[in-house]
Amino acid sequence: MVTFNEIKEAHKRILPYIHRTPILTNRSLNLLSSSKLYFKCENFQRTGSFKIRGATNAVELLSQDKINRGIATASSGNHGAALSMAVKRRGGRVTVVMPSNTPKIKVENVKRNGGNIIWCAPNQNSREKTLNELVNKNGSIIIHPYNDKRIVTGQATAGLEFLEDQPDLDCIITPLSGGGLLSGTLSSVKKMKSSIKVFGAEPEEADDAFRSLELGKIVKNDTTNTICDGLRAQIGTITFPIIKNYVDGIITVSEDDIKDAMRMIWERMKIIIEPSCSITLAAVLKQKSKFKNLKIGLILSGGNVDLDQLPW
Repeated sequence: MVTFNEIKEAHKRILPYIHRTPILTNRSLNLLSSSKLYFKCENFQRTGSFKIRGATNAVELLSQDKINRGIATASSGNHGAALSMAVKRRGGRVTVVMPSNTPKIKVENVKRNGGNIIWCAPNQNSREKTLNELVNKNGSIIIHPYNDKRIVTGQATAGLEFLEDQPDLDCIITPLSGGGLLSGTLSSVKKMKSSIKVFGAEPEEADDAFRSLELGKIVKNDTTNTICDGLRAQIGTITFPIIKNYVDGIITVSEDDIKDAMRMIWERMKIIIEPSCSITLAAVLKQKSKFKNLKIGLILSGGNVDLDQLPW
């Protein structure tokens, strides 16, 4: 687990380069869920997602010599765009290995922020093989999207801000994929408030973290056939031990429930979010009795949605 001092130092380090995102509420969704919901809007963050936090922290810790060697990563989009922005600011270049089925908006976001793209097949093996071939060829420095302590520490700053601005929360729910955001949130908020509960929300169609927690060891995804393109990654070897030791539960959610929650937020809150973060509201609605009358923090992790491919 990263230390709370490391998280506070990371927050100071990245503060000039990120937004302190707002917390929104919605009376209609409160009534529907029988709870009080507080939405931390990382969809308003720079590059459109929370990923700028971890990417900036990792990049700012690199020497200029390493920046000059070039940076490489594999990403379904949001980390790639965030890393491209952070590295470009320091005069470097980023190559992003991206799955061929990445939404167009996320591809354009990487390009707009200065990243170069190499395509791979939409599976974990192809991502890793393509990235390793790239690094072996040109000697680039890898910054992993989640399985990196510097990334986890940066992502932890979202939870830090959340509890600073809304200290009376009973629990926080984050989306769960590789585990960077959830493990980071656990690392910050559990130190700030010992009584708080923290849950991860994961698609039923990519539930490796849920099954790994049940078995006590990392297992692979059987499928990644989910609309949540940002939640298809494999749980990490760095993130899983933190989650295993501190999480209060993982809630798996169906594709229909994810789409329904996404539409509710668009229609009732009038904001653009990805299905990868509507899953947090879907988790609350799935287990309303668990969360009844509680003050619940939901991290809306991103807002990069292909407007030509809406699920409804």
